[in-house]
Amino acid sequence: MTRRPGRRTADQPAVPDEQEILDQGLHAFAELGYDGTSVRELAKRLNVSHNFINDRYGSKAAFWRAAVHGAFNRIKTDIEAAIAEHGDDDANRLGNMVRAFYRAAGRQPDVNRLMADESNRESDRLDFVHSTYLQPILTALEPTLQRLVKAGRLPDVPMHMLFVALTGPAIALTQAPLTQRLGRPADADIIKDADTLAELVLLGLLRATS
Repeated sequence: MTRRPGRRTADQPAVPDEQEILDQGLHAFAELGYDGTSVRELAKRLNVSHNFINDRYGSKAAFWRAAVHGAFNRIKTDIEAAIAEHGDDDANRLGNMVRAFYRAAGRQPDVNRLMADESNRESDRLDFVHSTYLQPILTALEPTLQRLVKAGRLPDVPMHMLFVALTGPAIALTQAPLTQRLGRPADADIIKDADTLAELVLLGLLRATS
């Protein structure tokens, strides 16, 4: 007989709380990729029965969405708040957005690792992330970028190139094995590094006012 989701027998350890389940799921998908993450592997990492994921979430795909939703929604909320700041000052608004994005990447490296993997192939998972999180952020930011281009503060290039230039460097914050070999201390302050990276990117893109 199938157990109800979240129920356990007397000889089983307690089921982790919901946030821990989702965090561990996100980490597994980021580390192993979607196809490499089996339901059995997820159950092993969570120390639950092999049918736990299907009982509680319905399928591996549904669990992936649940794990991704919370992490991406926190990032989306932070970035949209940054875009909304500073009224009509587009340069400051852009700076806030880039810093918020890089800080989020530093705090939640599994999100960037997962996106680096998912971005390499067509899938309904990529469609989900794009339509639910990325596109709303880019839509909110695009008017700011267009005004900065019109004012001569940003290069007049296709909008997607500006997005790539702004978002691409964030992945470096999640590549600890490589960056440590390049000289980054293992105990470096990730938020300080995120802010420094943001300033470097903005310095390269934003032109001084005349």
